[in-house]
Amino acid sequence: MRTEALYFAGVAAFFAVISVPYLLYAQDPAGSAIVVIAVLMASLVAFFLGTQYRRRGKRPEDRREGEIAERAGPLDFFPPHSPWPVITAAGFTVLALGVVYGLWLLLIGFVVLAAGVFGFAFQYPDGTDRPG
Repeated sequence: MRTEALYFAGVAAFFAVISVPYLLYAQDPAGSAIVVIAVLMASLVAFFLGTQYRRRGKRPEDRREGEIAERAGPLDFFPPHSPWPVITAAGFTVLALGVVYGLWLLLIGFVVLAAGVFGFAFQYPDGTDRPG
């Protein structure tokens, strides 16, 4: 992750250098906000990746002698018979339709979407039904 952190730090430095003359000479408040946000976003990603590198060290793909099998294994547990993906998708659909048709439908969609997200998050709060 060190390489990725350096790439994003370079992107942040590029936008920082570009933003100085843009802020001084441009009469565009929207563009000025965009270049400042670009610096902040690239800096945030670079900081996150650098912190992860310091915490976890090198990944197998960072080393020349790293093997594919070192990263293999189970990704995570995915419940086979969960209603929450369907509820979340329906909530997002109703929420998107609410943007078009009105606030009342948007609020209903938000409630259904929130129920689906909370259902995902607290589906196995104590791990009793979770295998393994």
